[in-house]
Formats: sequence, C-alpha cells, structure tokens
Amino acid sequence: RGCSITEHFDRTRTGEVIGEFSRLYEQQYAVALFNKVRFDIEGGGGPQPQLLHRKVPLENRSIFSGALFQFLEENNKWRNHFIFVPDSYTINYYDNKASHERGLHPKGNINCAGYKVLTSMDQYLELLNNSLPGVKAKVGNAPFLKCATQFPLILWHPYARHYYFCVVTEKEQKKWHAVFQDCVRHANDGLSEESQVQTPAFTDAVRLYRQAHGQYGTWEMMCGIPSQILANLVMETLLPELRDLISPRLKGKMHDRQRNWMLVCDAVYGLVVRQAQAQYEAVVQSCEARRPPLEASIRTDMDQIITSKEHVANKIKAVVLPKAEKLLTVSIQPYISSILEALMEPTSRGFSQVRDVFFRELVDLSKNTLNDATKEKVGEHMDKISMLAFHPVKMQSCYEKVEDLSLDGLQQRFDVSSPSVFVQRAQILMREQMDDAVYTFEQILHQSLEDQGPEGLCKNIQRCQDRVIKKFDYDSSTVRKRFFREALLQIFIPYMLKQLTPSLSPVSLSAIYRLLEHCSPSSLTELPRFQELIFEDFSRFILVENIFEEVVLHSVMKDIMMAVKEAAVQRRHNLYRDSIVLTSSDPNLHLLGDNPAIDWAGEYGTGQEEVETGDSAGGAAQRRRRMKQVVSMIQLDGSPILESHLDIPMVDSIPEEGVDQPEEGVDQDTDALSSPERGEPATILSEAPEIETKISEDLPQEAESSAIESAIREIDNAVQGEDSEPAVEITVLEAVAEVSPSSQDSVPFTKKEESLKPIQQEALAPTAFSQEESTPSTQNNDSETGKEEKDSRKAESQ
Repeated sequence: RGCSITEHFDRTRTGEVIGEFSRLYEQQYAVALFNKVRFDIEGGGGPQPQLLHRKVPLENRSIFSGALFQFLEENNKWRNHFIFVPDSYTINYYDNKASHERGLHPKGNINCAGYKVLTSMDQYLELLNNSLPGVKAKVGNAPFLKCATQFPLILWHPYARHYYFCVVTEKEQKKWHAVFQDCVRHANDGLSEESQVQTPAFTDAVRLYRQAHGQYGTWEMMCGIPSQILANLVMETLLPELRDLISPRLKGKMHDRQRNWMLVCDAVYGLVVRQAQAQYEAVVQSCEARRPPLEASIRTDMDQIITSKEHVANKIKAVVLPKAEKLLTVSIQPYISSILEALMEPTSRGFSQVRDVFFRELVDLSKNTLNDATKEKVGEHMDKISMLAFHPVKMQSCYEKVEDLSLDGLQQRFDVSSPSVFVQRAQILMREQMDDAVYTFEQILHQSLEDQGPEGLCKNIQRCQDRVIKKFDYDSSTVRKRFFREALLQIFIPYMLKQLTPSLSPVSLSAIYRLLEHCSPSSLTELPRFQELIFEDFSRFILVENIFEEVVLHSVMKDIMMAVKEAAVQRRHNLYRDSIVLTSSDPNLHLLGDNPAIDWAGEYGTGQEEVETGDSAGGAAQRRRRMKQVVSMIQLDGSPILESHLDIPMVDSIPEEGVDQPEEGVDQDTDALSSPERGEPATILSEAPEIETKISEDLPQEAESSAIESAIREIDNAVQGEDSEPAVEITVLEAVAEVSPSSQDSVPFTKKEESLKPIQQEALAPTAFSQEESTPSTQNNDSETGKEEKDSRKAESQ
C-alpha cells in the first residue's frame, strides 16, 4: 500500500515538473533553432586551434579490466567480480572473467553520472548521516558495514544506489580510484555539443526552470543524459517531501532505517528516470516534427527577425542597464580579480603538468629509440603514448593540481554550490588538450617516418616534439582564457539575475514589467509597446526574458574580457596576449587531420596477433579478449589475497545518538577479516600482448644522476652529429630543463633562461628505464643477479 501511494505521489510530482519544463523547452527550441541558423549564415567563432583533434579517440580500446571484491546487499556477502570498463566509461561487472570472454551480458552496470568516489568509510558515513536527519551514528562507532579489507572504494549518489568495492593493497586502491574518477568525470561532462539545437534548448529550459523556483547558482547535478538530469531536477523537489512522508514510517535500528531509506530513494529515482525519459522523448519528437517549417520561416525572414530583436533589445537596454551597471560597480567589479586569480592558479598548474607529462613521455621515447632506432621499436612505444590522455593513472598528477581550486569566501556570496563544477570542466579540457597534442605528434611523426624512414630517427622525434610543444602552448592559452571567461560568467550572471529580478516568480514578461516599475515611471508608458514591437510571426524566435538575460550578460562581459586580457599581458600564468595570432601558421598540418587513425602496433609489425579474428561467435569473443586496454594492473608478489566468497553481515550493534550501549568488541571476527586466507587472485592480468606491463608509478624512484646525464648527452650528440646544418630544434637537455617543477607554478612555458640551472637539470632528469624499456645489457645483469640470489636461497633452505 505504501509503495502504491509513493508511486502515485512520484508520478504526480514528475508530471508537474516535466510539464513545466516541456513548456519552457518548446519556447527555447525555437530560439535555439534561430540562433543556429543565424550562426550558419553569418559564421563566426574564435581563433583556429593549432593542434589536430582525434575524431574517434578510443576506437578498438577499453579503459580497464580486473577483479574487485564487491559487496552484495541482497545476501550481505563480498564476492569477487570481474570489472570491465569499455570506451563508454560504463562500469560493467561480471561473475567472473570467463563470462565476459564468452560475451555474456554483465551482471550489472553502473552509469557514473552524479556519483562520488570515496576511499574511506568515514567519508561515506558523513554523507550518509546527512541523508536522513535524526538518524546518525556516534563518532568512533562501527561503520555501516564491515569491509573485507582496509582499502574500500565506494560509489555514492544522493538519490541512486550505492556500490561498495574493496581491494587488497593501497596501490591497487589508488589505481582503481583513478579509473572510477575518470568514469565519473566522463559521465559528468555534460550534453553533446554536436546537437546545436537540442542541447542549448535543454540547458536553457533547465536553467529557466530552476530560476523560476529561486535557484540561480551553479548546479552539481547537471550531469548525465537528459533523462538523468530531469530526474535530478524532480528529486531536488521531491526528496524533502518524500523524506517527510517516509521517515516516520521507518522502524528498527539506525542502520536498518538508513538502509531502507536508501532502498526507497533508489526505487523512486529509477521510477522518476523512466517517467522523465518517456516524457522528454515525446516533447523532443513534437519539436523535431515542427522543425522544417520553423527553419524555412527563419531563413525567409532572417533580416526582419534580427531587426525586430535589436529594436526590442535597445528598448529594454535603456531601462535595465542603469540598474545593472550600478550593481556591477558595487558588487561585481571588486571581486573579479580575486575570483579570476583563484581560478587561474590551480588551472594553470594543471595544464603545466599536462605539458610536463607529455614531454617526459617523449623523452622516454627518444631514450629508447637511441638504443634501438627501428620502426618496430617506435611503433611499440607510440602504441602506448597514443592513449596517454585516457590513462587515468598517468593523468592523475595533472588532475590533482586542479582539485586545489577553492572559492572560499566567495562561494556563498555568489551562490556557487561547489567548485567541483569548474574542477571537472578544467580536467576535461586538460584531457582534450593532452589527446590533441599526442594525436598531432602521432600524425607528424608518422608522416616523417613515411618520408625519411628510420634514418635520423632521434632528430625527427625532437623536431616533431618541438613543433607540437609550441602549438600546445598556444592552444593551452586559448582554451584556458575561454574557460576563465565562461567560469566568471557562470558565477556572476546568476547573481546579477537574482538581484535584478524583483521576485522568485518565473522569468517572464510580467517579471520584466515589475522590474521596470522600480526603475523609472516615465518608462511605464512604453511597456505595452514591448509586445507590440514583436510581430506575431516572430514571437516564437524573440523572447523578452532571453533578451533581458543577454542585456545583463553584455553589461558584465566587458569587465571580464578586460580582466582576462590584463592577466594575459602579465604572463604570470603562461597566457598569450590576444594580439598574438597564429592562424595559418602551419596550413599543411591540418591536412593531416583527415587521415585515418594510426595503428602503430599493427602497421609496424608489433601486434599482428591482435588482428586475427574469426567469422563465428568465437571470433567476436576473441576480439573482445584481445581488445587493447589503456590501463593494466599487475598482481604484486606476496600481497594478501582474499577468498572469492566471504560472508560479512551488516553490523547490528551500532548505538544511536542518545542511546547508551556497553562498549564491548564490535565484532568478534575482525581479526579473521584482517588476514584472509589465500584464494583466487584479486586482480586478473590482461591477455593482450600490447598492454603495458608497468605504469608510471611502477617505475623506480631513484637513479644515479651521472648515468642520467650520460644518457641525455648521448641523445644530444646523436642528434647534433647526424646533420651539419645549424640545429633549430631544442635539444633534450634544454627541453628537460624547460619543464622544471618550478615552471608548474609561475615560470612561463617559454622561459628557458630561468630553467637551465644545473640543479633543475639534475632534479628533472628522467628516472631509470622501466623493465621493458631497459637495455639488453641491463636486462642480462638483472637476470644474472636474480639467478645468483635464487641459487643462494636454495642452498640456505637445503
């Protein structure tokens, strides 16, 4: 009975929210269509990027696969599941690896939109206690559930189901955490920009709906596909009402009430998502059916529509601008520089770290090709470098730089819900810039190999490296300046609209009238003319509320542009001035952008076995098994291994606040969990030959500085000795010094005179080679040493 009441309650509330959203969407759809047609006719856009862009980044690739212990709520047990993360970044989990290889459907999958990745029970309990007021555990009490190890991974969502995983080592926890974070980051990236009508219509409709209900600031839950965003919109209103309805009916101990509340939220959220998806698809189909006549009308009357819109905008501007400029002078301008600095500092460090990581990978490539200058060796290493941007672990050091972004002191004033909105956007831009740089380097190097062959390979690599680094510096500056402008607008515009709109009623023509009533009595005589100035045929494409927001936006845009321009002139954060334009500086490069993706492993003969396929279902499974992974993990020798099936019930003895309980041992079998017996490995090795056997942090952290400097000198001598012409390209020694750690904070990318200090060269010298990249002599010495140690241990045991 309670379920039926809740379902009816949810359906009614969902219908109300989606109904109001649909009316706004239909209005904004016509406006977005007009803007799209006008842009196609008039053109426009910013500076042309210097780097190439990969069209299908993860073709024939998967992100990661391995084994994790997952908690099953239906039977309160931990079970070893095989996790597979495809190029869609959806987390699929199977009973075992064989089920995945046979092509069976996964036991479940997780769309990570809106989730947070937690690595401790304390973080989880803090969020859990805030979900149901009045039901909290005392500090220091037993956790909500007993983890099989001390390294948990928890996926938390404010409305949907929570997922619990754990691993056996801290190293694995960090790697899985990086992978899960990348899945969340990808899912939260927002709607596709390729849809130039549906996407702006949807986002504007959601924004106007929230403004109509008094919510003007940034919104963390604007993530996922449209049905998920609409469900989040519904739950934002529905959850408090649902909590008041359900909370008094929850009985039992504290953890039972929390668990039942989570089950109710998940069931309601799933129902709302399905209802929102059906209603959204219906309104989209209705708008798309009316699109052809609307577009024909726009193209026919384009000049008249533009003239009418400008006339109405001038009338509104004359009344709104005085009040907007006063608000801008008092409440906005004093804070622009401080907010811009808070955004620029961590973002610039993150992009600088992207440059450093990219450069270090190219230095490793140069070192290894110096030992073996063949196309096969280049293909082997380039196959790994090609996926550098999508390697969550190698990119983690870049992402961490931006996570320091903080808007403390300004967050509440300007109604910014959380800086995570800007952090995730900056991280997505960093990944795109890294992939553009890698892809451009691939195309240039491949063309060089085709034209010249392996002769002068080191010099070609350095020439391509220098060429791409310069283009990265320019594009990085352009991308960051655009990001700063957009972030400032997202902070200031909602605040100004909230202050200028006199009530919390929907932003509509009547709201504009009420605003104008407070401005000047003389203008009231012109209010009725606003609607009369818009012809009925044009009223679908010209909305007064949109014009009002455009006037407010243009009023603050001048100050934002000036602040970003001054920051670029100072060059504190490696920003190019707007006067520096590199358009058409390298016209031949963009011709390479139409080339197909390069299969380094297949083309240069290092991965022929991956292309062998069958014609039957077994061939599909074979391709699935041999799909190359971006990340791989290795089970460390001597690490503890869990049993594949552990019975770990929920904790029943958690005292609630205000209830005294005897302080006895919380659980009797804690010691048994801390030292589990050996079972099947907790991590499955990938079978693909090309998968990396080590990742960045597996490399040794210490090396002899003399050996490093010697290797660098060998590269420089080889490069300079191949050609007698004056060398224009930077040497490896100069480039290594150029990306010193100090440059991540304040040193511009191009200031070589400050970064060529000997101490920086020593600190920045590349670490020792990985095992798979070491020279043959080193491998032989290692193998001989290992053999001697093995023989000595055998003799001692005897």
